[in-house]
Amino acid sequence: MEIIRTVDELRRWSRALRREAQVGTREDIGLVPTLGALHDGHASLIRAARSRCRNVAVSIFVNPTQFGPNEDYSRYPRTFAADCALAEAEGVGVIFAPSVEEIYPEGSATFVDVEALSARLDGKTRAGHFRGVATVVAKLFVAAEPDLAFFGQKDAAQIAVLRRMITDLRLATELVVCPIVREPDGLAMSSRNVYLSAAERAKALSLSRAVRQVETLVARGERRASALIAAADKIFATEPSIRVEYIEVVDWKTLEPVENAASGTLFAVAAWVGETRLIDNTIIA
Repeated sequence: MEIIRTVDELRRWSRALRREAQVGTREDIGLVPTLGALHDGHASLIRAARSRCRNVAVSIFVNPTQFGPNEDYSRYPRTFAADCALAEAEGVGVIFAPSVEEIYPEGSATFVDVEALSARLDGKTRAGHFRGVATVVAKLFVAAEPDLAFFGQKDAAQIAVLRRMITDLRLATELVVCPIVREPDGLAMSSRNVYLSAAERAKALSLSRAVRQVETLVARGERRASALIAAADKIFATEPSIRVEYIEVVDWKTLEPVENAASGTLFAVAAWVGETRLIDNTIIA
């Protein structure tokens, strides 16, 4: 496995593979963008990429522009050696681990802002977050020129923003969404789970319980957004120390609220457990 630090090196790697491309059913290059602190959820993305692509690159970059001034950029878990070990065990060919200065050279003034969408769900309280996400992902796509890029469904609002960006900029990369990977007790895997104390960890299960309750109601035929939200809210009420940021039923393409859930509708929750912000969701079938 090769560790690459610069955009020019990554581009040379990608273009060399293009020159050597073989005719076949698999795509040439798959990219798994991450902030690092890799876990089994990331491993599932790597496996999905390897199943569809001959060559897989994983980016490890804690992107400062997607963190607000009072968020956890400085303390976000950084476990580079362990990340490389996991990636290599999963068959990754390249780790792209640039410096902040490599991604944002001095004097950088260009950003990607997906209007409207970026102000919904997580964007309501995290001003500039999705601008930072869209900008860094666009930079990664320009550098790696991947055929496919793999993201987890847990970041469903981010996926909506990136899909719009790909469409609007006519980018050639296809975004592949992979299922949420959960701990045995149901908690959605997240690099931020390490922040939770044992007591907070137990309380955090309210998010996955709310998601399961909504899935149960939908399976029984309930489609009213108000009823689904009320059912989730009732579960959170059993843990008053949890600060719910949002419980919403939205069109996954626009992130606009809907009155009745249909196939493909997104049910999403965000909540603070202690000082840790967690998200979870389900796609209505």
